[in-house]
Amino acid sequence: MGGSLNQTPGVAIVGCGLVGRKRAAALGHARLVACADTLAARAAELARANAGAIAMDRWQDAVHHPDVGVVIVATTNDALTPVGIAAIEAGKDVLIEKPAARSVAEIDRLIAAAQRYDRRVRVGFNHRYHPALQEARQLVDRGALGPLMFIRGRYGHGGRIGYDREWRADPEKSGGGELIDQGVHLIDLAGWFLGAFTGVHGVATTYFWDMPVDDNAFMTLRTATGQTAFLHVSCTEWKNLFSFEIYGRTGKIAIDGLGGSYGLERLAYYRMLPEMGPPETTVHEYTQPDSSWAVEFAEFIDDIRLGRAPSVGLEAARAALVVAEHVYAQSNR
Repeated sequence: MGGSLNQTPGVAIVGCGLVGRKRAAALGHARLVACADTLAARAAELARANAGAIAMDRWQDAVHHPDVGVVIVATTNDALTPVGIAAIEAGKDVLIEKPAARSVAEIDRLIAAAQRYDRRVRVGFNHRYHPALQEARQLVDRGALGPLMFIRGRYGHGGRIGYDREWRADPEKSGGGELIDQGVHLIDLAGWFLGAFTGVHGVATTYFWDMPVDDNAFMTLRTATGQTAFLHVSCTEWKNLFSFEIYGRTGKIAIDGLGGSYGLERLAYYRMLPEMGPPETTVHEYTQPDSSWAVEFAEFIDDIRLGRAPSVGLEAARAALVVAEHVYAQSNR
């Protein structure tokens, strides 16, 4: 099979839109064997751009291709779970895009299938693999901030003409609005640093776009030990924004930008001095193209090769969905 230990794994991509194309460009030494999309022309275009790849009319054929060992599921949210389960049942390891499911009930079906068939499933939380977030993780792990106190995060974009008529505005396809779209990234990052959240307070609401899903969500999340994450996600930001600040007792990290339309990716580390006052400041700027997709996929290939559980698996996605469902429930949506 294409995913054996002694050969380059064969990959199928189901969903050949923007994210599917990004995944195809970040396969490293892996081979794109098959691609499928509900729009046949889109699958054909991706296949033409990758020598040896075959475009297929049915995603089921791509998932069951004998030369495929890894399936990347980059579909609309309503198809993530059924395609993911089918790939697992076909004996493939799976990288499934966030949020991995539209609900906790759906992702529990994925978890059960992965356990039953003993397959590795990684969820596409690529933001963890941006260089600024990786550097922040290293600083926190070596105690540069002291005990962590709280996190403040903001993430948003401004949409585009017709945004409220796209699939993300259809609750049957998306499962929710901005909270389940960009919001799960912030929830995941906050949990990565602070741990599990036992207290969830928030509101998801619609201020601008003419759609039955939220365009803004505000959250206050608390851990069992009282650490707090204050998060805001928005598709009425107008100017794309990413801001993630981590506060400890002896220092602070501020991350701004993700490259591209979100601006230069930048990390500032503020180290508190014994006499307090203005902190010692170190700034890193990351001007290289976004490598997060490639780094994330390379780690997944290592997961498969080494027989280890992915560090960002279905349980991480489930934790983010649990938070989102609590916020939706509190918002009476």
